[in-house]
Amino acid sequence: MTQTSTIHELDIAHAPVATDPHAAAAEWLSLGRPVALATVIETWGSAAVPTGGQMAIAGEEMFQGSVSGGCVEADVIAAAMDVIESGVPQTLAFGITDETAWRAGLACGGKVRVHVTRLMPGRDDALFQHINEARAQRTALVIETHLKSGAHKVLTRSDEVSTDVATALDRGVCQLVSVDGDDVFLHALTPPPRLVIVGATHIAQVLVTLCNAIGYDVTVLDPRGAFTSNARFAAGAVTTAWPEAQLAQLLDDPFSSVVTLTHAANIDDEALEIALRSSCRYIGALGSRKTHEKRLARLAAAGFGDADLQRIKAPVGLDIGAKSAGEIAVAILGQVIAAFRDGRVR
Repeated sequence: MTQTSTIHELDIAHAPVATDPHAAAAEWLSLGRPVALATVIETWGSAAVPTGGQMAIAGEEMFQGSVSGGCVEADVIAAAMDVIESGVPQTLAFGITDETAWRAGLACGGKVRVHVTRLMPGRDDALFQHINEARAQRTALVIETHLKSGAHKVLTRSDEVSTDVATALDRGVCQLVSVDGDDVFLHALTPPPRLVIVGATHIAQVLVTLCNAIGYDVTVLDPRGAFTSNARFAAGAVTTAWPEAQLAQLLDDPFSSVVTLTHAANIDDEALEIALRSSCRYIGALGSRKTHEKRLARLAAAGFGDADLQRIKAPVGLDIGAKSAGEIAVAILGQVIAAFRDGRVR
């Protein structure tokens, strides 16, 4: 039987509706179908999908995810069919020069390398169990894949790991490294960044919309019922509660952040004290410089030192001259994104 006829015998009606490549791969494996997993392992220039981007392929018309935004997907799918048939991993390279990039569909020039490996029903199901558990618990993991063999290993903070793996777990950095002379790709899978907004204000209303649009988890806390009404926020987007009730558990990992917006010192101070005791990535507070000086004095009197207080970014947000609620929300989110992406807060 030819490869093409094998592909068309797949029951397309059972293709998963999930757009996430991991969910799609897990579903296909559960149906007894081998899956090719294509992963971006290196990029340069105008590559549309960052390192770590993935696509799961079970047939010519059964794929989810992306490795180039559409430019080279057809070639990757063709290679995936070969990998599913042979079981031999492949590493593909596209671009490099502008002329080559045009032929590959990378019109602005650039380079992308994609590794394709086969996953088999039964043998590799546990991989997605690890991924699902990590997502549910908001913990990071790294999938270490040896390019030559396609063999993979799941690593977490409980394992004894190299410096490169530790960096991947802490920062979500995906990278190609050398281990005992072999090329190994470290694929970091970290929880989506979470922003906890203390204060159900007009700025918070815009921030919630922006966070949802870019895939961040977002939660609003405010003890003032008039601010948390359904007329102001969608159901489930806001909780009427003091920070002490829930904030500590929402900031218990380095993939979380918090911003205080209430302008009520007793509420904001309570939230900031909890945040300063946490491992969250970013802490921001709305208010003028004079307001912040008074805030710092109160927190210092509560026992926090200079190193602690320097974690608070105030006046909050990037300095872009923001005035309206929408502009301030954009400035805040930009600062939060910078904290998660490169660790620097402007």
